[in-house]
Amino acid sequence: MKQVILAAAAALLVAQSPAQAQEVTLKVHHFLPAGSAAQTMFIAPWCERIAKESANKLKCQIYPSMQLGGTPPQLYDQVKDGVVDVIWTLPGYTAGRFPAVEVFELPFMMRSAEGTSKALWEYVQQYAPTEFGDVKLLATHVHGPGVFHTTSKQIKTVADLKGLKVRAPTRQTNRFLAALGATPVAMPVPQVSEALSKGVIDGAVIPWEVVPAVKVQDLTKFHAETDPAMPAFYTSTFIFAMNKAKYDALPPDLKKVIDANSGVTLSGEIGRAFIEADAIGKKTVAPGTVNVIPKEELENWVKLGQPIADAWVADMTAKGANGKQLLDGAKALIVKNSGR
Repeated sequence: MKQVILAAAAALLVAQSPAQAQEVTLKVHHFLPAGSAAQTMFIAPWCERIAKESANKLKCQIYPSMQLGGTPPQLYDQVKDGVVDVIWTLPGYTAGRFPAVEVFELPFMMRSAEGTSKALWEYVQQYAPTEFGDVKLLATHVHGPGVFHTTSKQIKTVADLKGLKVRAPTRQTNRFLAALGATPVAMPVPQVSEALSKGVIDGAVIPWEVVPAVKVQDLTKFHAETDPAMPAFYTSTFIFAMNKAKYDALPPDLKKVIDANSGVTLSGEIGRAFIEADAIGKKTVAPGTVNVIPKEELENWVKLGQPIADAWVADMTAKGANGKQLLDGAKALIVKNSGR
């Protein structure tokens, strides 16, 4: 009788799908510290949610600050090649590799971080479905309005930028800084602290949310926002992506959890979280050190930025795309999702 019971139990175990009982730990890699808003307000909550919805079959091991090696520009290839399972990064760190999404990094495009993040997701699906075709895209987003942070000079007009060495994250923003008279210096955000402390740069453009993560409040004296009545003078695009083979190997129930926590809704949630983080980051700087560049001044900047957009349109058209259609489409999706 005992043998019969044991045999029946063994048969039951064989009959159960091993995939349904599978537990998966995802290696999540990114370039900011563990205490950054990106991890505490977006990546960690996402990991907690997929764990809860999968009854702890899906778990994350988060590796901040490039703990698994490499540099921020290598994150995309790390997830594509399966070195890690999930990454969060800026496509713009690999200049020119993802040209279609650069339209969102052109001057004065972003109106609402939440709405523009949703627009970016819809844009990729509609206009650039192959842009990130070798990974499983989970979300796209942008950060809040860019802010100038400088060591010795307040930025009030375009003339104040002349000759200043200013860090920016992407080639479109660097081109815009050059058009404004600054000397652009391209570098990923983790390098900003050292560059400021050593005088390699005179300032940087970054959103408020990342200021505490890289100690910019301790290394700069002045901060200049742009009039909130205007679109942001710049923003950056980000992707949250998973290795394709890792996703494909998941059993259906776990794929369903990932799918339920991906897409346009997640993209908008991340954009909203970054705006909330902006308010926290702004509180770290000394009172009286922030000024607002007025709309009247920024209208001159819009004119200076137009050739940057024209050049992007021409470049995309030369690559065989309809550059004007892409630009118009991005703008329409931003208005649709931002309500203005």
